[in-house]
Amino acid sequence: MDRKDFLLALDEMLELDPGTLTGDEALESLDAWDSLAVISFIALVDEKTGVVVEGEKLAKAKTVADLLALAGAPVAA
Repeated sequence: MDRKDFLLALDEMLELDPGTLTGDEALESLDAWDSLAVISFIALVDEKTGVVVEGEKLAKAKTVADLLALAGAPVAA
């Protein structure tokens, strides 16, 4: 899964308009980023990439780009 596809999947998961996320957003600025979104993110990554995201590492994520890195999706545009 490439960066664009993963960002679109995150948009859908967070119920945002397609193309909303660019990777530069701070997670704290996203109203939809809550405990349910964290669980959904872990499930999304497992389903799409087969990567198991560790909760400890996820707790340190500050931006959407950090989420991309945890998922193993290319971070560079």
